[in-house]
Amino acid sequence: MTHADPAQFPAPIVSARALSQRVPTAGGTLAILDEVDFAVKAGETLAITGASGSGKSTLLGLLAGLDHPSSGEVVLLGQRINTLDEDARARLRAGRVGFVFQSFQLLPALTAFENVLLPLELAARGDAAERARQWLGRVGLAARAGHTPRQLSGGEQQRVAIARAFATDPEIVFADEPTGNLDAETGARIIDLLFELNASAHTTLVLVTHDDALAGRCQRRLHLVAGRAHQAEAA
Repeated sequence: MTHADPAQFPAPIVSARALSQRVPTAGGTLAILDEVDFAVKAGETLAITGASGSGKSTLLGLLAGLDHPSSGEVVLLGQRINTLDEDARARLRAGRVGFVFQSFQLLPALTAFENVLLPLELAARGDAAERARQWLGRVGLAARAGHTPRQLSGGEQQRVAIARAFATDPEIVFADEPTGNLDAETGARIIDLLFELNASAHTTLVLVTHDDALAGRCQRRLHLVAGRAHQAEAA
């Protein structure tokens, strides 16, 4: 009798098991997420879709350890993160998890270069300055390195955010409506850039979107309806 090589079946990079999030309301308890189960393998691209209020961003925040679930568990990078305190979750994410947000979330007092540099310094990268410059160049903003966010367009700010997300060589990037604040043409360019960088870095990408064009670029979809998850076929 032969046994399968465990290396052929690596553990998921992030998974949810019976994940629920409930909040009290005047009319009773509201189930934002209800017993969500799924897993994402290393290198996969997954779109989380659904109507407004279906729990997409809530789910992303739970997967990244930015919030605590009411019940169930999340395993991220081999760790059951709902058993970790805030500092331990931050240490787990440092240098291994990247984020891209709809509102860019750049620090307004820092230049584009400094915004990309900061997570590299927090991850104690010895080549932090060099990598920050390289990544600004990769997103086409080498000439804008000294500009602050208010001196940049929305598309330029999102490119800085993408550079910041990938600069530390993360194992997984979470993106929450990365084209939500951009016009269609700029959004299309950001989508191309995001997937180009993701493919070259072999990073796992989990994103929330209402944009069918963006979701269609992912290998899989997880569609939320009233807090329940429905797996969709690969694109």
